[in-house]
Amino acid sequence: MDNLMWYRIEVSESLKILRQNMRSVLSDREYYIITKRFGLDGEKELTQRQIAKTLSISRSYVSRIERAGLKKLRKLLE
Repeated sequence: MDNLMWYRIEVSESLKILRQNMRSVLSDREYYIITKRFGLDGEKELTQRQIAKTLSISRSYVSRIERAGLKKLRKLLE
């Protein structure tokens, strides 16, 4: 295998571990928003407005949920 393929495998495994850790700390909604916001599911990153429309909530509420989830993740890393 070439270096690029090894890199992709390593990134894929790292994302899998990250998502598992996120699941253990975040609520379902926080997990969904952060995953979609940063494209951690392998899909294109979404804006807060796009996520808000999908969940039928306000953009500002998505922002608050995102901040709360990121705060929990920061604590996990400390």
